[in-house]
Amino acid sequence: MSDPAHTDAVILVGGRGTRLRPLTVSTPKPMLPTAGVPFLGHLLARIREAGMRHVVLGTSFRAEVFESYFGDGSEWGLEIEYVVEEEALGTGGAIRNVAPKLRFDTAMVFNGDVLSGANLSDILHTHAEKDADVTLHLVRVPDPRAFGCVPTDGDGNVLEFLEKTPDPPTDQINAGCYVFKRSVIDQIPAGRVVSVERETFPGLLSAGARIVGHVDTTYWRDMGRPDDFVQGSSDLVRGIAYSPLLVGKTGEALVDDSAGVAGGVILMGGTTVGRGCDIGAGCRVDDSVIFDGVTIEPGAVVRGSIIAAGVRIGANARIFGCVIGEGAQIGARCELQGGMRVWPGVDIPDSGIRFSPDA
Repeated sequence: MSDPAHTDAVILVGGRGTRLRPLTVSTPKPMLPTAGVPFLGHLLARIREAGMRHVVLGTSFRAEVFESYFGDGSEWGLEIEYVVEEEALGTGGAIRNVAPKLRFDTAMVFNGDVLSGANLSDILHTHAEKDADVTLHLVRVPDPRAFGCVPTDGDGNVLEFLEKTPDPPTDQINAGCYVFKRSVIDQIPAGRVVSVERETFPGLLSAGARIVGHVDTTYWRDMGRPDDFVQGSSDLVRGIAYSPLLVGKTGEALVDDSAGVAGGVILMGGTTVGRGCDIGAGCRVDDSVIFDGVTIEPGAVVRGSIIAAGVRIGANARIFGCVIGEGAQIGARCELQGGMRVWPGVDIPDSGIRFSPDA
């Protein structure tokens, strides 16, 4: 039987989050506010709920930000240690890099940018029951063509690892969560780039190792792109995606107690409003993530967007499907749409002009 208390949780958070720029210019992607807390907080809460206590964060870009916020993990009911990756080592290399910090014979490894509803205890149970060398969480998706596919046999044994293909033989994709026997991690070459998908797992299969798939249809989303980030945060707020941190708090909007919201404001679609925000009368904010200290002046409409800390949006502005960087100033009556990204500190004056990437 699996024992979560004797399982190390390893979270890989070393990526630079380039698809979410400019939000990640100075903030690691897993630390971006998501439904009221840094995204990583939701995963840590699920790890604790599953019964794991020892967590190792494999960090790289802005590594100090993680330790500054989470510390030793005691406030989260965890014991957190940190390993800094000095140069990019790939997924397998990053896993091998944290090996000196592992305490137990079993390690559960997470990609730090995936929002998942999987039952972690069930995955650990599958690993123990099958006596697997590695267990992969595989999720069934409606359209697997954009992902690598992982077919399994009738007993759940992984047969092969396939790259993206226009005609996938299965709807099962790699969900970015793995359970390893510690001895397998020790076999990964140290100090060089290693891909688990292209090198480690195929090599283990060739050597006759037992790689098992735990297959389900739970919630799953890669949070790497702005539209996925917005949707994931919205799904958390509305309770479509589960987080222990939001039990009893789900609904159409999540508003920090310190935010000021004037009369006639409509907040919906799983919108989050952060600390110290000020939203003027008659505004409508739909399906958006509003970071801390944002001012939205009267009559503005924000939809499907991410608004970083300290932004000011002018009266009657329209922001549709955009990413607005920290401290930017959007003038009154401006209309931004179509996936525009405004860099930190940029000042767009009052205009009434429509801006879009194609304009």
